[in-house]
Amino acid sequence: MKDVLLEVLSPPDGATAAAALDVATAHLSPALLNHSLRVHLWAAARGTTDGVPFDPELLYVAALFHDIGLVPAFDSHTLAFEEAGGHVARVFAAGAGWPAERRERLYRVIVRHMWPQVDPEGHLLARAAATDVVGREADAYPARCRDEVLERHPRLDFAGVFLACFRDQAARKPESSAADAVRSGLPGRMAANPFDAAS
Repeated sequence: MKDVLLEVLSPPDGATAAAALDVATAHLSPALLNHSLRVHLWAAARGTTDGVPFDPELLYVAALFHDIGLVPAFDSHTLAFEEAGGHVARVFAAGAGWPAERRERLYRVIVRHMWPQVDPEGHLLARAAATDVVGREADAYPARCRDEVLERHPRLDFAGVFLACFRDQAARKPESSAADAVRSGLPGRMAANPFDAAS
């Protein structure tokens, strides 16, 4: 991957992006908020350097809301966290005046962010989330980019917070993707994340 300056990956301008950040800041813990902001930067860097066309505003909103279904205010006792988060994002986007097709695309990107992807934004979000959670493809990012992302949005206690959320989801929703991730060795993969080993 070519080097990319984070200045060119700034959040999109406009009221919608600002409102999405306000909502995320109000509901996500500092560790989950920083994770979401890092995921946006990893995804935007990959899309920019690899020439993957993407909707910058949609990708930013999806990154901010992709884990919002993990927090108590939006947790569902019947839906997987990513589906609950997709519904929250779709309602937010309706309030922002997005047309129905774009709202559905946002919903789909969030719901499928742990699946194999087809949509450009979903592809970028899924790869970026894996980079941040378990360090997958971390070495594909130039050292300067990695350092700037981690300096801008420190990891804090992300590993412990995130794993606790996934274990809670797995215990209450044994058929969910979070439960599948825990059963398939997520704790070990997270423990081997080079971002946390370096911190």
